[in-house]
Amino acid sequence: MKTRYFAVLGALSFSLSVAAQEVTLKIAHFLPSAAPTQQKVLQPWCDEMKQASGGRIACQFYPAMQLGGTPAQLVDQVKNGVADVVWTGPGYSAGRFPAIEAFELPFMVADATSSSKALWKFYQQHAQAEFAAYKVLAFHTDGGQAVHTASKPVAGLTGFSGLKLRTSTRVGARTLAALGGAPVAMPPAQVTEAISKGVVDGSLGAWELVYPTKLSEVTKFHAQPAVGVAHPTATVLTVLMNKQKYESLPADLKAIVDRTTGEAMVGRFGAMFDEVAADTRKRIAAQGNKISTFSAVEVAAMKRATASVEEEWAKQVGDKGLDGRKLISAARELTGTNK
Repeated sequence: MKTRYFAVLGALSFSLSVAAQEVTLKIAHFLPSAAPTQQKVLQPWCDEMKQASGGRIACQFYPAMQLGGTPAQLVDQVKNGVADVVWTGPGYSAGRFPAIEAFELPFMVADATSSSKALWKFYQQHAQAEFAAYKVLAFHTDGGQAVHTASKPVAGLTGFSGLKLRTSTRVGARTLAALGGAPVAMPPAQVTEAISKGVVDGSLGAWELVYPTKLSEVTKFHAQPAVGVAHPTATVLTVLMNKQKYESLPADLKAIVDRTTGEAMVGRFGAMFDEVAADTRKRIAAQGNKISTFSAVEVAAMKRATASVEEEWAKQVGDKGLDGRKLISAARELTGTNK
């Protein structure tokens, strides 16, 4: 009788321990811990999951590439289980995720909120296959990249001529080259020092990067299209989870992850990037920096100059078996940039 009692008790204890399984997610990204991405989206997400799970889900952050490697290697770190979750740009791994690059083509993205929602739909309809090795938690854009320079303002198309600027992706590099500039690839963490030493004249980048990377300390001039007008280039960003880690979670914890990611997380990222962009522009202006706006005539000239980028991209992804024209058309329809 006692033997049976202890057997039942042991089985019950085991089932309770499985139900109460705890997990700590290792989250890695390429910016300092003070960056808005961690403080305003990822940390609140972790707090939400912790509360919803009764403390069974926790997070440990590894910002600024603390797990080693480069931003381009984050996709492999999460795929191989070095990290459980990463926030990164697929375009940092040049050519590896070609379909999603459609949203980095010239004058595709006007803001973070609407373009991130459009990007999430685009991923679901056209890019799931190239991310099949991951549990995809979210996609979003940076809202479009402004031009940040140290010693001279960029006035229209001619202002790009010979200008050495840091670019984040291969599509961004081609766009800058088409505008007459000289693209230089480097991780965000290296940009400020490169500008201060004169290695580059400035950077193409989202406003969200300006203070976390201390770009605010080495640049004095900033230029972008008018509010609501698509930018010359943008960066696609994503939150990826190790697929095996996700599959190992109990059903109730999977449900919490699912409920707090996808459209919900996409919306948070989009709103945050737009909010931070507006706030950063105010702070930059208050410290005496000059922000200029490209006119409609200047934007039209830039569009003509970069038209070849789209054509070349369509041909290149076509060589990989993708219908580039179809992807471009779908992206422009979703972002409303066909007008």
